[in-house]
Amino acid sequence: MERVSGIGGFFFRAREPERLAAWYAEHLGVDGPPAAYGDPSWRQEAGPTVFFGMDDPEHLGGPDRTWSMNFRVPDLEAMVAQLRAAGIEVEVDPETYPNGTFASLRDPEGNVLQLWEPGGVDAEGPVGTAG
Repeated sequence: MERVSGIGGFFFRAREPERLAAWYAEHLGVDGPPAAYGDPSWRQEAGPTVFFGMDDPEHLGGPDRTWSMNFRVPDLEAMVAQLRAAGIEVEVDPETYPNGTFASLRDPEGNVLQLWEPGGVDAEGPVGTAG
């Protein structure tokens, strides 16, 4: 069976696309789309990804929201400190879960973002490798 090899893009409605792209690049290191076809796209590191549809308005940021994004981070504490130093409100989940630690924030358009420092089996590397 053929399978996809990963997520090639995530597209969503934005009131101010250029401003939002600049915010993601400055604060999270996620580059916007390349300016030309010969320019490279942002590359994420290989790692665990959860792809799941849900009917949980609270998790998505309210009944008017239809998506949320979870970003893996190698050092949640350092990322939270960096965002807070830039004046961005971040809520750290006080619980440590079997799959890691989490924090939540919103982008300038109010979209919910979650930061995840993987733990447990998700921090061990790809399945079938020593790691």
